[in-house]
Amino acid sequence: MSARPGAEPVAGGTPEWVKDAVFYQVFPDRFATSERRVKPANLEPWGSPPTVHGYKGGDLLGVAERLDHIRALGVTALYLNPVFQSTANHRYHTHDYYRVDPLLGGDGALRELLERAHERGMRVILDGVFNHASRGFLQFNDVLENGEKSPYLDWFFVNRHPLNAYGGGELGYQAWWNLPALPKLNVANPRVREFLLDVAAHWLRFGADGWRLDVPAEIDDDDFWREFRVRCRAVRPDAYIVGEIWDAAGRWLQGDMFDGVMNYPLARAVYGLVGRDLDAAEAAKSGLGHMERIDAATFAKRMGELVTRYPEEASFGQLNLLDSHDTPRLATILRGDETAIRQALLLLYAFPGAPCLYYGDEIGLRGGHDPRNRGTMPWSEEPTWDMELMTYVRRLGALRAELEPLRRGSAEVLSVGGAVVVRRESAAGVACVAVNASDTPVELSGRALPAESHSDRLGDRGRREGAFTLPARGMALLTPAD
Repeated sequence: MSARPGAEPVAGGTPEWVKDAVFYQVFPDRFATSERRVKPANLEPWGSPPTVHGYKGGDLLGVAERLDHIRALGVTALYLNPVFQSTANHRYHTHDYYRVDPLLGGDGALRELLERAHERGMRVILDGVFNHASRGFLQFNDVLENGEKSPYLDWFFVNRHPLNAYGGGELGYQAWWNLPALPKLNVANPRVREFLLDVAAHWLRFGADGWRLDVPAEIDDDDFWREFRVRCRAVRPDAYIVGEIWDAAGRWLQGDMFDGVMNYPLARAVYGLVGRDLDAAEAAKSGLGHMERIDAATFAKRMGELVTRYPEEASFGQLNLLDSHDTPRLATILRGDETAIRQALLLLYAFPGAPCLYYGDEIGLRGGHDPRNRGTMPWSEEPTWDMELMTYVRRLGALRAELEPLRRGSAEVLSVGGAVVVRRESAAGVACVAVNASDTPVELSGRALPAESHSDRLGDRGRREGAFTLPARGMALLTPAD
């Protein structure tokens, strides 16, 4: 077990470290490769277009060796896509829940990554795929081999024999989205239930700091998730538990199941506000769904409702994001509009919850829907990086770390003309994030300002008195001048 930074007990609420966190999501096969790993044959060239089935050869040692790049962004936590043994580059087809995939470096590579991350004061959460396994999962393979005589028959939902695990007719069993490769686990079975709960506890004992849960709504058993929380917190009192729920999630955020969810409603609203030329066709292919332009008043109304929808603890436990492995990339949805990209990122850092960057977004990496959103990080092409964007992301990370109101303050969302102001206020002070998505300047005053005397931490930091004029398509982070 690796030593973690500043562990603190938490009985039912969101872990304190999450309230101060900035996350960075890594798709392990595509992020970085280490020369310490002997690679198998038949890998696709690094930098070639991503494919559905091809491997690029990224590994966890490569992630460990790039932690300084990640930490310099102001990132304090990693969210890793699945790392367990699988026969898919994304590893959502789990073969062995107790073994890190050898292609990623095995258990030793994960241990090194955890230790290096913890040395830097960073946390690491893992992706838990507990609704379904894979055709290669030992227990399902036993059913394939032995049919009605298998001791694992009741681990799955089998309705006929023989099973058509590779298609070609009725499957004979329930599978996620009817995909033959993903047999659904019978979580009502006490043996399956105990197996999955032990997996969750095992990797927390190993040193992980929490779980991101894949499609948890597919397990329609709240008691399972309640027990999951109890078992995890018994091992790690400050383990973070976040679910992949794409819409309203009040059912899971009452303090007895999840700390937060992936905040896709925030992403949809942000794109609708700042996007001038949204790539709606790409977005529509993903869970982001249909997106359209919205004005500042509509944005303020939607986000005001969102920040008050859940209990305060759950609000601070949200995993706020703009894109992920399941959506087109930020720069693609906004068609490379540099102003819109910066406005979107500023709003990401403005709301309660932990902002989460998808790897490569800090350098302007592009990619449409799966698999194009899972391209390799271009380490050998650093001259092509958007260095100004990366500097901006680093600045946002530094400001969030410096300004407690951005991390722990209450949130009030205001509409002022064509601009939106997110006012964050705590005992430590006030910070106002202002974004003008319109083509005309907007004058800010009153509660849209942190104080009569203020300064813009993103632009001219000189002391200003009275009203503040936000230029057309401008943005600012305003704090009291003194």
